[in-house]
Amino acid sequence: MNGWLAAAAALIAGGLCPSLWAAASGPAGRRVVAQNMASLLLCLVFLLLAQGYGRPSYLDLALIVSILGPAGTLVYVRLLGDELEKHPPGARLLTPAVAIGTGATLIPLCVATGPGRAMVKLLVIGALLLAGGVVTSGAVRRA
Repeated sequence: MNGWLAAAAALIAGGLCPSLWAAASGPAGRRVVAQNMASLLLCLVFLLLAQGYGRPSYLDLALIVSILGPAGTLVYVRLLGDELEKHPPGARLLTPAVAIGTGATLIPLCVATGPGRAMVKLLVIGALLLAGGVVTSGAVRRA
């Protein structure tokens, strides 16, 4: 096991599992925020696994999750709008968490990958994650 796989395992155990538990239980506001955080963490896990196993095809999975995760959050915000108005979620830390998590994962991956097509793909995924995090946290707060 190398450092990339250890980081992915730590991210699964320390972040993804609690996010999935929160998305499965509790009030609607917490579930929406947890679903958004789980999609971010899943994307970061795919990025770390791609580097750890040396399989660039996992980058495509991360690209798909970085597009569909925020879209799913927006759908849930739209469907649960009335319930979110009654009990607004605490989404203040969502945007900083997205920015810190994305930066802390992508910067070492870009350094390890080096210049090339894979680095461009990593930067596109990072831009999608940051944009999706900003849009979804704004939508959750306004709901």
